[in-house]
Amino acid sequence: MGDPSPVSAGSLRTYYGQPVLKQPEWTWEVPWYLFTGGLAGASTGLAWGARTTGRPGLAATSRLIGATAAAVSPVLLVMDLGRPQRFINMLRVFKPTSAMSMGSWLLSAFVPAALSSGVLGATGRLPRTQRLAEGAAAVLGLPMCTYTAVLLADSSIPVWHEARHHLPFVFAGSAAAGAGAVATLLAPAAEVPPARRLAVAGAVGELVAAEVMKHRLGRLADPYHQGGAGRWARAATACTASGATLLTLPGRPRGERRSPGMSVGASLGAALVLAGGICQRWAVFRAGFASAADPRYTVGPQRERRRAQAG
Repeated sequence: MGDPSPVSAGSLRTYYGQPVLKQPEWTWEVPWYLFTGGLAGASTGLAWGARTTGRPGLAATSRLIGATAAAVSPVLLVMDLGRPQRFINMLRVFKPTSAMSMGSWLLSAFVPAALSSGVLGATGRLPRTQRLAEGAAAVLGLPMCTYTAVLLADSSIPVWHEARHHLPFVFAGSAAAGAGAVATLLAPAAEVPPARRLAVAGAVGELVAAEVMKHRLGRLADPYHQGGAGRWARAATACTASGATLLTLPGRPRGERRSPGMSVGASLGAALVLAGGICQRWAVFRAGFASAADPRYTVGPQRERRRAQAG
């Protein structure tokens, strides 16, 4: 057998031309988990805000959205893990320095609170307990919007790790936009305007944070412009931008039962914002795979830092 000497991989030399990093073994459930977790967290916060400002219809709708998304999230996570025992094993350790450990405990506390708030609110039973659960879900919902971004950034995948200061803002904006968009579609027309404003604000925040992230990543952001991740990223930008624009435009009410606060254009805009949030999670997910597969994104930055330190 010959020497296991490195061979060329593009403009770089790697061991037998193999990727420096192993691609994540995550499956299709993960980007949907990233989306539903953020949607659940932001919706519970919107529910609490709607109730405290005297909008019971919006509060009830957001509670149910949050409870539904909270119920789906752990199912997706367990499906990706393969066995429920693997999630239970994560709870054997409480390690504040581990994003995986803290995320597991956060999910374990948030899901019961969100489900209790939604179920008790829908049935009208135990109102005091329901309000306590609603408040707990709203507080825990804030880190739920961003902890998955921290989880990704805590990995060795270059496009995720180097975006650790910006990716949480992308996820936070997307979560807020999604919660506002779904509530805009489902809440009573008279109480829709706050949800509509949240959707627009979240969409703008998501777009700005994503562009800043890509700019700061420099060449590491190439996966967001190429291949599958690039297609998802372009779809995310187009859907979110066009949806936010439609939500800001006045239009003809959709049917007599709807008020001028909700039009056909606003319905389409909310759907587009929601689709944009889904595409954003898939773009980030696929960019991680591309970043791990290409040694340019691992070896290149390391060599640049070494040259900068030497010079």
